[in-house]
Amino acid sequence: MLWLHAIVFFRVGPIMALFPGFGERQVPVRVKLVLSLAFTAVVAPAAQSHVDPGAAADLTLGWIIIAETATGLMIGLGLRLFLLALQTAGSMAAQATSLSQILGSAGATPLPAIGHVLTMGGIALAMILKLHVHVAYMVIATYAIFPVGELPDAGAASQWGIAQVAGSFSLAFSLAAPFVLISVLYNLTLGIINRAMPQMMVVFVGAPVITAGGLVLLFLLAPVMLGLWGAALQEFIANPFGSR
Repeated sequence: MLWLHAIVFFRVGPIMALFPGFGERQVPVRVKLVLSLAFTAVVAPAAQSHVDPGAAADLTLGWIIIAETATGLMIGLGLRLFLLALQTAGSMAAQATSLSQILGSAGATPLPAIGHVLTMGGIALAMILKLHVHVAYMVIATYAIFPVGELPDAGAASQWGIAQVAGSFSLAFSLAAPFVLISVLYNLTLGIINRAMPQMMVVFVGAPVITAGGLVLLFLLAPVMLGLWGAALQEFIANPFGSR
């Protein structure tokens, strides 16, 4: 029984280290360790049918640690990329609306204010959607795909990783698209006004407009952005190794 829980812990530990919310830098290491042990206690009984401690005992401990840690890191990175998508979308939106320097270093990770709002909202939404419960089911299902002691295929893992990174940036740009569009229209309008009235200081007129517009857009679009992000996250958890 101890060997079974140790094998599961080697895969669960990296996932919890990258888990959105539980794996943040603000969470103490001891809390992460306790969460990893609790998560292991949840996953191990259900994964017992896929884990053969007797067969795993024939492998060297170092190889089991390497294989299980690599699998856990791959799953954890797939989850972490969704949080990075929110942070990237917030940075793009803040840069487009001239709000990139307000409270830029309020947290452990330097982010604009919009990035902090979206990130904290995304973590809260993930907890409301019971992300940890669905991830437990997903981890149990991965034992049928990646047996204990076997490294993921390098070619398939690289293609999967490239697809996830591309999907993360695509999701980030989709979420920040309204802010970018407003920024383009704003700059075009300022250019036209400046050509029509060169003596007018358009920057003093336009800066408050784009700042207020960015805040209003954030107020109106944040629920929609988080809803789309939550739907994409649930789709990934339901089919983590399929096409997205």
